[in-house]
Amino acid sequence: MVKGKHILLGVSGGIAAYKCAMLVRELVKAGAEVQVVMTRSATQFITPLTLSTLSRRPVLIEMFPPSPELPTEQWTKHIDLALWADVMLIAPASANTLAKIAHGLADNFLTTLVLALRCPLMVAPSMDVDMYQHEQTQRNIETLKEFGCHVIDPDRGELASGLEGPGRLPEPAALFTALENMLERVHQDLRGKKVLVTAGPTQEPIDPVRYLGNRSSGKMGFAIANAAAQRGADVTLISGPVKLRTPRNTRRVDVQTAREMEREVLNAFPQTDLVIMAAAVADFAPVQIAETKIKRDTSGSAPLAIMVERNPDILQRAGEKKERQILVGFALETDNGIANAKRKLVSKHLDAIVLNNPKEEGAGFGTDTNVVTFISADGTVQQLPKMSKFDVANEILNRVAPLLG
Repeated sequence: MVKGKHILLGVSGGIAAYKCAMLVRELVKAGAEVQVVMTRSATQFITPLTLSTLSRRPVLIEMFPPSPELPTEQWTKHIDLALWADVMLIAPASANTLAKIAHGLADNFLTTLVLALRCPLMVAPSMDVDMYQHEQTQRNIETLKEFGCHVIDPDRGELASGLEGPGRLPEPAALFTALENMLERVHQDLRGKKVLVTAGPTQEPIDPVRYLGNRSSGKMGFAIANAAAQRGADVTLISGPVKLRTPRNTRRVDVQTAREMEREVLNAFPQTDLVIMAAAVADFAPVQIAETKIKRDTSGSAPLAIMVERNPDILQRAGEKKERQILVGFALETDNGIANAKRKLVSKHLDAIVLNNPKEEGAGFGTDTNVVTFISADGTVQQLPKMSKFDVANEILNRVAPLLG
């Protein structure tokens, strides 16, 4: 998978930096083009000359050229490389570098390059056990995961300090395999395509305090947006109220109600090539919204009735307006799933539908995994095993990207 690929290898300060020499050697031997970027601290552990010799490219360390006489292109090298790369791996990723990336700091060439990336970013944390297990380091790692960064867990064992525990950088062969797996999962087959994704729930106000809604976390839709962006698409993500970070290189539009989501979807629809409707849109909305909070009946005897009306069927509307677009829907079913999903596929003029059951283990609301069944327009049914939502997203894209032509 690495042959002919453009790989950025970021090296930050840590004793494990010596392992990068063998990793670079094996990547180049396998036919990859490798550009090494180092922090100043990293040069204390392995010389730039070593990695430059093995990669057959000058190692980049400084943000600014040492001489004003250098070509102007040197000043925009971080932008050029960000567009050039198929994947970036930072190994070892020190606690300091993880913290900088998690908080968007750009005070050296490596961290500036990360902010400009359009390809998948992988980090391999490596540090002493207490630094790795520190609450702030773990929080930074979780923040990176929320951004769509792929974290390679450290190995356990004896560390340079003599302590035992997690913090060892995986061996070069394991890092090589991780890069291969990433390149296998993430293609650039959506370059130049406009992708529209809906995610999360909608909330239909009852009064200024309460609303009708559902338990959708939005994680599946956000994973699809993240995967599509990493495959080169121009992604618009229309989301209901969720507590998730916007994936990199994604335009996000926040909405609250089903009618707001319908308006944004139909506005963007004509210019879109691929539409994936993963949002859990509320089926009903109150007919009237109280201007003040509805008070509880102190007697406790009188029933409260809320008159509701059907919300617009956004997927149906999109299917009716479809011309050249590829339209993919989701079906959340607890019984007769395949039969119900197939009916929805036909009635809403879809090109494919993704079925899942919230009662199935690993597929409930708010989980980081999902178990889905992909049903094509011709009725073909493909049951996928439990996997991360990012992997599910890529499996969906693998099946619909060829439909774009």
